[in-house]
Amino acid sequence: MKMTAEELTALLAEIFPQVADEFVVEHVAPMKARIRQKVETRHLRPGGTVSGPTLFGLADVGIYVAVMAMIGPEALAVTTNANIDFMRKPEADRDLIAEAELLKLGRVLAVGEVKIRSEGKDDVVARASLTYSIPPKSTVRG
Repeated sequence: MKMTAEELTALLAEIFPQVADEFVVEHVAPMKARIRQKVETRHLRPGGTVSGPTLFGLADVGIYVAVMAMIGPEALAVTTNANIDFMRKPEADRDLIAEAELLKLGRVLAVGEVKIRSEGKDDVVARASLTYSIPPKSTVRG
């Protein structure tokens, strides 16, 4: 691993200052990351639930953080494919917790899965699979 949870939180604040206050990297381990999204009124949609774009954004950040933890800061890594299943209504008064896991980390592509839950709950509210493209100048060892 090349970056700690604290370094990853600082990286998000540096390269995505517009949303830096929303995400906290709580834990990283080889090929895994846990990210918290602070749910606020702006993330809610009619019906008292967290919006789909909010859940998708958290899934995307989750895989991005897991990739950065393994390869180091590479701001130009980008999503090339994403699928998400919205499985149940997230609770509007609880933060979201994303558990991201890289299933494959290669030289140019990373493939991962994210499960999102409302804080303190066991049920998965959304599951996503994402593929990231890693810029050619990166060297990944594994």
